Amino acid sequence: MIDLRTPGEIEAMRPAGEFVASVLKATRAAAVPGANLLEIDALAHRMIRAAGAESCYVDYHPSFGASPFGKVICTSVNDAVLHGLPHDYTLAKGDLLSLDFAAKVDGWVSDSAVSLVVGGDETPEDARLIATCEQALEAGIAAAQPGGRLGDVSAAIGDVAHRAGYTVNLQFGGHGVGTEMHGDPHVPNDGRPGRGFPLRPGLVIAIEPWLMAGTDEIYTDGDGWTLRSADGSRAAHVEHTVAITPDGPLVLTAR
Repeated sequence: MIDLRTPGEIEAMRPAGEFVASVLKATRAAAVPGANLLEIDALAHRMIRAAGAESCYVDYHPSFGASPFGKVICTSVNDAVLHGLPHDYTLAKGDLLSLDFAAKVDGWVSDSAVSLVVGGDETPEDARLIATCEQALEAGIAAAQPGGRLGDVSAAIGDVAHRAGYTVNLQFGGHGVGTEMHGDPHVPNDGRPGRGFPLRPGLVIAIEPWLMAGTDEIYTDGDGWTLRSADGSRAAHVEHTVAITPDGPLVLTAR
């Protein structure tokens, strides 16, 4: 079922968006050469406790996960695409890291992700991959206008990706957000404009482009969670939680 939120409920979702943005800002700053992925997860865990928030990940166990996730943030490194399970790995300069975080505050969820190159030593290829994801996210948000269709968002994302020469995987994408992390509707990262669910005021969705440098095929790592590119190429992933309002899209997780 697709829920439409009242203006008051969208206002009530703002603290969750602000908290998620603050955790991503802090964990991004902590992602320096020599930092361990478990330390980044521990930082996010401390911030959750201090805020009285709830993790959306620690007990999360969907059909595609081998077991409950057990951590509070996704840390995907280099060829890891999505759902990167934090483990004993020390970041090195030049690693491409995606941080994906969702939490519940006062009963409402927000979800967001960011990609970066550790130590700021970007190759032209990594810079282009991350920039394309960010441009696709901006295009998807700009297309999330009341009176439009969900396909407008998907088509805007896919158009940016294809123009940059990347292929798009449709197995995972954006989703509805509300009192739970994942809900209807599914928001593919490619599609046809003018098709799909109407973009009505009150709809809240996570828009999340993710791309791999050389393929659109993925496989699941032996940890049962981390998704990796089939050819070992590097990946980037960005995301915002966005509410459709009469005045246009409202980014609840703006950093």
